[in-house]
Amino acid sequence: MPHQTLMATYAPPEILFERGEGSYLITKEGERYLDFISGIAVTGFGHSHPHLVGALKDQAEKYWHTSNMFRVEQGEQLADRLCKHSFADRVFFGNSGAEAVEAGLKIMRRYHFDRGDTKRTRIIGMENAFHGRTIATVAAAGNPSHIKGFFTGDLECDHVPFGDIDALRAAITDETAGVILEPVQGEGGVLPAPKGYLEAVRALCDETGILMMLDEIQCGMGRTGKLFAYEWSGIKPDILSSAKGLGGGFPIGACLATEKAAACMVIGTHGSTFGGNPLATAVGNAVLDLLLEDGFLQQVQETGETLRQGLVELTQKHPNVISDVQGLGLMLGVKCVVPNTEMLSRLRDARLLSGRAGTDILRLLPPLNLSDDDLAKGLGIIDDVCSHWK
Repeated sequence: MPHQTLMATYAPPEILFERGEGSYLITKEGERYLDFISGIAVTGFGHSHPHLVGALKDQAEKYWHTSNMFRVEQGEQLADRLCKHSFADRVFFGNSGAEAVEAGLKIMRRYHFDRGDTKRTRIIGMENAFHGRTIATVAAAGNPSHIKGFFTGDLECDHVPFGDIDALRAAITDETAGVILEPVQGEGGVLPAPKGYLEAVRALCDETGILMMLDEIQCGMGRTGKLFAYEWSGIKPDILSSAKGLGGGFPIGACLATEKAAACMVIGTHGSTFGGNPLATAVGNAVLDLLLEDGFLQQVQETGETLRQGLVELTQKHPNVISDVQGLGLMLGVKCVVPNTEMLSRLRDARLLSGRAGTDILRLLPPLNLSDDDLAKGLGIIDDVCSHWK
């Protein structure tokens, strides 16, 4: 049962971690758990990384907060670097992925409003998507179980199957403002966009004059082996939401946009009291220091391929337990023949932390700097659990 003074929105196991070291979380009793979920793609450099800890301590000893009534040097630096290494010209900082998505949804609608096309307010999202748990982000994703009891109607959001360009074309009307999608669906099953799909969506948005927004909250910040997952396709979106790995564990969200898209966001149109505060952006800069080191993203690609191949071999060895591997880089999903909830539980009992996605996917999101030894240990635990499955 959840702690009695907390709202019962989560159901965590009876484990209390006291500290973390690298790829491990450690309980008060000294039990070490190999972390292959990274706080759901958040702790991209594991736990207690000295460069991130140092950045936070250094800033904490200076000042924590002023609000956006005043300039924040660390935030300006982080925005400059994100723009330099992406398609973007402008950045808005919030505190979470949902806030980053909300900012993007507002941009898509305000963009057309400022051009006098006030009827363009509808957003097209993808089936099996996930964009957060606020009213607007739930509406954009359209998951019925997340909507139930919170609102009725569609809140001006339409939904089409992920990867079906013909369905997307048919859904676009003269009331459509933009399209939102994940280059790699996370909660929906760790599914990369089909080859050529992002390029087709980009062309369709250009043809119809609507905006293309990518949700890279989970698949961005090096998770797929590129700084942003859209780079695998060669296209450039109009808007992109980032969070999770951007802060390495410290809460921060960012909405990136082109000058053309962001021009509508003037004084008074949006804001955040805590967004872009010195602590969060100092850590975000430290994360970028590590991500942008020469050769690091190539290393992520190589580690991801090694892990994938190891998992493929396990599917061949244990076809009665696991059957397929999908995903990109170090964002991988293992299709389970057995219940994925039971697989997650047994792996946890064996001291390997993982997640799940959809109805049958085991989700693996290890640290981006995962060592060869820890990779091998993780595969060994999965092998052992599968070998003893009854």
